[in-house]
Amino acid sequence: MTDVAKQTNTVSLTIDGIPVTAEKGELVIRVAERMGIAIPRFCDHPLLAPAGACRQCLVDVEGQRKPVASCTQTVAEGMVVRTQLTSEVAAKAQGGVMELLLANHPLDCPTCDKGGECPLQNQAMTNGRADSRFHEKKREYEKPIHISSQVLLDRERCILCQRCTRFSEEIAGDKFIDLMDRSSGEQINVYRDDFFGGRGTGDGQVGEGEGDIAFNSYFSGNTIQICPVGALTGEQYRFRARPFDLVSTPTACEHCAAGCSMRADHRRGKVLRRLAGDDPAVNEEWNCDKGRWGFQYQVADDRIMTPLLRDAATGEFREASWSEALLAAAEGLTAAKSAGVGVLAGGRLTVEDAYAYAKFARVALDTNDVDFRARPLSAEEADFLASSVAGVADVTYDDVENAPAAVIVGLEPEEECPILFLRLRKAHVGRKIQVTAVAPFLSRGFEKLGAALVAAVPGDEARLLAGDPAIAATLSTPGALLIVGERLATVPGGLSAAAELAARTGARLAWVPRRAGDRGAIDAGCLPNLLPGGRPVGDPAARAEISLAWNVEAGALPSRPGRDTDAIVAAAAAGQLGGLLVAGVDPGDLADPRLADQALDSAGFVVSLEIRHSAVTRRADVVLPVAPAAEKSGTYLDWEGRLRSFGTVLPSTAMTDGRVLEAIAALMDVPSSHPATTQNRTKGISLGTGDVMAIRRELGAMPPSKAPRPAAPAVAASALPEAGQHEAVLATWHHLIDLGSMLEGDKVLAGTARPPVARIGKDLAEALGVADGDAVTVGTDRGAITLPAAVTDLPPRVVWLPTNSPGSTIRRSLGVTAGAVVRLSASASSGATS
Repeated sequence: MTDVAKQTNTVSLTIDGIPVTAEKGELVIRVAERMGIAIPRFCDHPLLAPAGACRQCLVDVEGQRKPVASCTQTVAEGMVVRTQLTSEVAAKAQGGVMELLLANHPLDCPTCDKGGECPLQNQAMTNGRADSRFHEKKREYEKPIHISSQVLLDRERCILCQRCTRFSEEIAGDKFIDLMDRSSGEQINVYRDDFFGGRGTGDGQVGEGEGDIAFNSYFSGNTIQICPVGALTGEQYRFRARPFDLVSTPTACEHCAAGCSMRADHRRGKVLRRLAGDDPAVNEEWNCDKGRWGFQYQVADDRIMTPLLRDAATGEFREASWSEALLAAAEGLTAAKSAGVGVLAGGRLTVEDAYAYAKFARVALDTNDVDFRARPLSAEEADFLASSVAGVADVTYDDVENAPAAVIVGLEPEEECPILFLRLRKAHVGRKIQVTAVAPFLSRGFEKLGAALVAAVPGDEARLLAGDPAIAATLSTPGALLIVGERLATVPGGLSAAAELAARTGARLAWVPRRAGDRGAIDAGCLPNLLPGGRPVGDPAARAEISLAWNVEAGALPSRPGRDTDAIVAAAAAGQLGGLLVAGVDPGDLADPRLADQALDSAGFVVSLEIRHSAVTRRADVVLPVAPAAEKSGTYLDWEGRLRSFGTVLPSTAMTDGRVLEAIAALMDVPSSHPATTQNRTKGISLGTGDVMAIRRELGAMPPSKAPRPAAPAVAASALPEAGQHEAVLATWHHLIDLGSMLEGDKVLAGTARPPVARIGKDLAEALGVADGDAVTVGTDRGAITLPAAVTDLPPRVVWLPTNSPGSTIRRSLGVTAGAVVRLSASASSGATS
């Protein structure tokens, strides 16, 4: 920037007698912050638009006839500002505002959850009067009221700063909470009827039933965190502890691929609350409710604390010592090797643990039958991940925020990657980014992004990406992004068309999975066609590089690509595998859960590494408990490819997956040239995965691969299925808060989930003779699901259901996924999954 430009874009002013230079348009309160001058405030927040609602930040500006709010006052050339530190006028004004705020505020600091970390409490001591002139009766409200199952509102404590309403409208786009009434009766409250048709009571209370939740937002917990008083509190943490009793530890969210920074507050060996961390590059200061409150699984009643062995005589489990259980696992896996062992690693693993599974599969089990994808998938996807995702970090959150246009396909950001949604919305509100959704309908999340819809029947996405001129024109804009989700893997030719379209238009391509561990598992080598570092399994040079890094004999690694998750499950169900090693996989997430159950029953030997009991542990021969995220260190790789390392929040005796695998490998009959095998070991290997830092050093020392990157897949689009009379093509995706195993049993958080509905178009509604709220049954030869109908603007003969919500477990109940043809019928009344 030239000196002339600098002079044009800056102004000089004085604050408390200190000269300072600031950019034009900068707020006085921000300039003072940079100078180290703390001006008291309540309504001000750096990520929210200025409001001037609380008036606590009044300062004395020379030439102004009365004090002005520094949170709304922009700087000007020659301005002279005096804060409470140098001006009696400013100090008296701030003291008067504080007196007014405390006039009706209850003095219940000893019982208020905010006590000890309350800006009002702190500033009342520093900027308030020593006594009160207000002796009348304070204003009273019914307290508290549930505005959702998770958020409680105490209107007596509210100081009307409007942080909560501004966040909900500006950031989340969920205008469910607002200022109501007038004059001295003005209050924060919620609308009685939520977006989804709930029946509010109209008396300040939330009615009964899921549909009646008034504050129906996936981001409602942020309003609690930014509330400067105790007006908004959380059900899980309320009255559990004092801030000065808590130990705070930075950590990372384990739920989705957004990569949020978090802060875990714990006391006496138990995490009591989690807050959004401050990370401007990723989640700024926000997180979703799932990340904030979805940690109860760590202390669930069904958590596994002791190894379990199945008794050969009775078929029942019994508790075992670690040494006995590890030996049984090692002997069973060694015996099963000759027939083959499949490794289902799951998508919730840290990079370090995923690397341990990738290494264990190749070195200890001599197989490439390893896959992290616990969901519907395709061989095309494996090739796409190898060519376009592994080792690639081309798109960041900043790129999303600054992009002029984005085309999104196979992904509903608000439901599947909430922080990505917030960044897209920020770009939409601030810069009017052009978002194009290739989807069957505009979901509420897409509507909040102002998205243009390219209506797609499930299965038609590949054709649209390859041939729709509007999509190509949008992506031809410099800086445009093509964002694809994991669901595109189930569309033949979908990922091939996406890679070709990005190359043709120059748009940058981003792949966004659902789970926190998915992106890291790719680079760690948890795929049947990839070794760590994105090295192709079939490339001799790549295998030589890994052999050298792992200190195993050249040629010892299996050279043929292995089976993917679907093939592993099918082979085990057919009795073609000797065993399964399963980690964090719920059969209900797989393409065919019933076949997965059969595979677990038919496999000769099953070892499960798990946190809680599941359909896998109930069928396993050996169950080995592992540490949840709070009790170990590790790293996630978010969808950007950004490392999200975290430390141990709660030290415990629970072991990481990598440490358990190292112990099993040391007991297996596996020849090795590793030097550690010469030290007091007669068999087995030292896998080197028992320590997180050791894995990080090993990964860090691994040189970049010299193997050429595989070519992008080139799979042709398939013909669309034809739906007959009273039939439809199924569209589906997960709700953010659903029946996932990490949320199971958390009734408070489940209360904020969006009610499941069957979305049908007007054509199907007329054909079936149903209206909004009438029961509709969607069925296949496997089973049926009955849900209330929601008439939506959908393509002809398309029905949408949530994938895994109460009463709507698509894969287990129907045995199909998106793109399948299902039967529809009107029902006399709604019911549960049959």
